[in-house]
Amino acid sequence: MSTGSNQELGGKSIIIRLDIDTEKMNFGMVTNAISLTGGDIIAIDTIHIGPNSTTRDITINVKDAEDNRKITEAIERLQGVRLVHVSDRTFLMHLGGKIGIHPKVKIQNRDDLSRVYTPDVARVCMAIHEDEQKAFSLTIRRNTVAVVSDGTAVLGLGDIGPKAAMPVMEGKAMLFKQFADVDAYPICLDTKDTEDIIKIIKAISPSFGGINLEDISSPRCFEIEERLRRELDIPVFHDDQHGTAVVMYAGLINALKIAGKSIRDIKVVVCGVGAAGIACTKILLAAGVKDIIGLDRNGILVKGNEYSNPMKRWFAENTNTAGVSGTLQDAMRGADVFIGLSSSGLLKREDVLTMASKPIVFAMANPTPEILPEEVDDIVAVMATGRSDYPNQINNVLCFPGIFRGALDCRATEINEEMKLAAAEAIASVITEDKLDRLYIIPSVFDQKVVDLIRQRVIEAAIRTKVARRIPKEYR
Repeated sequence: MSTGSNQELGGKSIIIRLDIDTEKMNFGMVTNAISLTGGDIIAIDTIHIGPNSTTRDITINVKDAEDNRKITEAIERLQGVRLVHVSDRTFLMHLGGKIGIHPKVKIQNRDDLSRVYTPDVARVCMAIHEDEQKAFSLTIRRNTVAVVSDGTAVLGLGDIGPKAAMPVMEGKAMLFKQFADVDAYPICLDTKDTEDIIKIIKAISPSFGGINLEDISSPRCFEIEERLRRELDIPVFHDDQHGTAVVMYAGLINALKIAGKSIRDIKVVVCGVGAAGIACTKILLAAGVKDIIGLDRNGILVKGNEYSNPMKRWFAENTNTAGVSGTLQDAMRGADVFIGLSSSGLLKREDVLTMASKPIVFAMANPTPEILPEEVDDIVAVMATGRSDYPNQINNVLCFPGIFRGALDCRATEINEEMKLAAAEAIASVITEDKLDRLYIIPSVFDQKVVDLIRQRVIEAAIRTKVARRIPKEYR
């Protein structure tokens, strides 16, 4: 039996399939049990009728996941009724997967077949054999990204394995296509070994123009990305790190305008020094922030202390120049900006009250932020979270489609820090001065200007930093 596990079904419908032993149970008793639990039956479909049994699909309107649970429990208590499965709209959308491959040309006759396959395709193969760069113009490689995961850090679910990670990677591929017309393929690897992952990605890289690493746990994600960036000549981008960092910085650019502060003068507290925390810190340093204090679950990271994680050693060496030690409360005193990438409820209103005037709070823990906006809305200049039900959502979807669109179009060898900064500035620029507001510092993911502007700025940065191997005609 497979049941929906949505936290919120939000007034949607579910479909339950039942096998009913008609000698033991009357169908009217089944519908009555559903009605008594609050279910509103809107459709009944008969799948099979036998001499002693029937199979039916019942579509039921429910308010939330609790209604779903009550209905399934009531049905399971009935004698002679077997609950085959429960599907909501999300599960139905995933049946058979969410993506597929469609040819660009039709094979209608023998001549077409000879051109796309044998014998004429051999001439194309030899052209690439003689000049491997032609793979970018004569194959799908020029517009193709591999979305690669080992399933060890999927959403907020943790290590659920490569098979369970597939729906997320399929969804990522859909976003690439819809927002930037990039063909992306989900590739989930059944290994957690760092060397194996690097070796496999290098081995499949001739088929792709870029590699998007996704949901790989820290600290292995750092070495995997760094090694692949050095050893491949195509862009490698770990979205959990850099996507978060780019969109966070885009929001901060506009939040600082609201607060009337300069990025070079602010004190920033980064709570959570994992993959995203490290990337956010690097982009802030590159943008000119001089005073950053970071914390893990043991407190403030301080230069000279022993840290087994090499990235935490890097963090301690490159931040907290004043050598502040202690707790989150110690770090927050006089801070201008809080960047939360940790867990729910860590930040208190009292902590925000100790910050500098017009504080900026980006509480990005999911699904529940470090502090809820309603707790501090009256004392902050700007508040942002990672959630869609509050203003100012810091969402990676704003970033990765446009960055890869630009990188692929100029055939960049990498996505460097200058390109990330350019992407953040592009996102921020979508919101013009006359529309900028404390509740509107970041654009919608459905604003097409986002991808177009990111593409433009990323290409310009790639050309400027000499990592572009192709200059699009509009830049010649």
